[in-house]
Amino acid sequence: MANLKSIYRSLNLKYFKFKLGLSPQQNLFYGFLTYVTAGFILLLLPWSQKVPINILDNLFIATSAVSTTGLVTVSVVDSYTGFGQFIVMCLFQLGGIGYLTFTTFMLLSTTRKLTHWHQKILKSEFTLPVTIKISDFLKSVIFFTVIMEFIGTILFFIAFKMDGQATGEALWSALFHSISAFCTAGFSLYNSSFAEFSDNGFINFIISFLAIAGSLGFIVVTDSFLWVRKKGHKLSFTTKIIFIGFISLLAIGFLFLFLFEPTIRDLQGTERFLVSFFQAMSAMTTVGFNTVDYGVLLLPVLLIVIFLMYVGASPSGTAGGMKITTLTAMVAIIVSRLKGNKQITFLGKKIPFERLYIATSSFIFYTSIIFFGTFLLTFTEQSEFQNILFEVASALGTVGLSTGITGNLTEFGKIVIIVLMFIGRLGVLTFGLAVLARRTSATNEIFTEEDIAV
Repeated sequence: MANLKSIYRSLNLKYFKFKLGLSPQQNLFYGFLTYVTAGFILLLLPWSQKVPINILDNLFIATSAVSTTGLVTVSVVDSYTGFGQFIVMCLFQLGGIGYLTFTTFMLLSTTRKLTHWHQKILKSEFTLPVTIKISDFLKSVIFFTVIMEFIGTILFFIAFKMDGQATGEALWSALFHSISAFCTAGFSLYNSSFAEFSDNGFINFIISFLAIAGSLGFIVVTDSFLWVRKKGHKLSFTTKIIFIGFISLLAIGFLFLFLFEPTIRDLQGTERFLVSFFQAMSAMTTVGFNTVDYGVLLLPVLLIVIFLMYVGASPSGTAGGMKITTLTAMVAIIVSRLKGNKQITFLGKKIPFERLYIATSSFIFYTSIIFFGTFLLTFTEQSEFQNILFEVASALGTVGLSTGITGNLTEFGKIVIIVLMFIGRLGVLTFGLAVLARRTSATNEIFTEEDIAV
């Protein structure tokens, strides 16, 4: 027994040294990879499956859950037992709140002090304005998540009981979909997502309420809470940008769907409004639920949805995408340049060069990955180009919407989508730094300056 303890301590010490030797981005990479691997192994267990499921499909589902994407190659409700569905739910819950968030919250609850290692990783995962402390932020993440998912479960339970479901079924479905909606995971226990509830205003409201709350991000939640609680606390510039950008893009998406999509224009009464808003909200928040078939949408409408998925919502929230703040920075650069301004400003505020540098890098890298992913799939998949582009944007944006080609992907196509979903959850810059960056610190080498024609 003593020998076993000695071996355990030795292995634990080696593991601890290994973690300390990694960069924060590499810690995040291996952390989320650990979640995916653990979920994949659990889904392989016989009591997780109702029917035999291909190994690659299990890996696809595990990655989709941890990345809170919602793309599926097999039906979750038809393929997995209650235990398997529970594992999927746990995976997108962990993926939604982020790596180390819960364990760090427990550490704060007991010692009220964060280690330097925890702070480095969390600051790498969550980009925060200087006005918000990491400890305040983490507390708001946990409390807000628990409160919102509890409220969502109650509301969903009432809605499903009103729909005629048995008590046990309604309770499980309520809990599963409440967590899925708030974490913008897009996983559903209905094979047609929420298409059968397209005219149910109550369920449309619940999903929208949870998805918007999660996707606006914990920065907005923390900032707003401090603004209400503490006198003198002002809403950060980041929060203002998120509110303006989110409302503007959501309105554009809604109006475009409402006015120009024939399958929606033919709907009567409030259903037309509900369906238009829901699809725009689903793409913008990256929640990934749908109440219409995306495979029949007009190409211009499909492109608008792709754009909304491409942008996504708020940083440090449950949503994916390139982020509203990144788009805002790019718009600010263009507008300021066109006006001939030497400084980059937005809403009368100067944006720091470091933030512009990160935003530009993220924009270029994110767009390049979408191009490269689409390029790869055009070699093996028989679907139309717009459907392939839609699938890639959905995967990298961790959205989960599809035109219906996910289940027909080749094995190579599934692997490409798995990689894209993982990158989307990790963040394109975090992924790049984890895989490509050197461990050594920046060099002091001096470079000569040369001009370049642009």
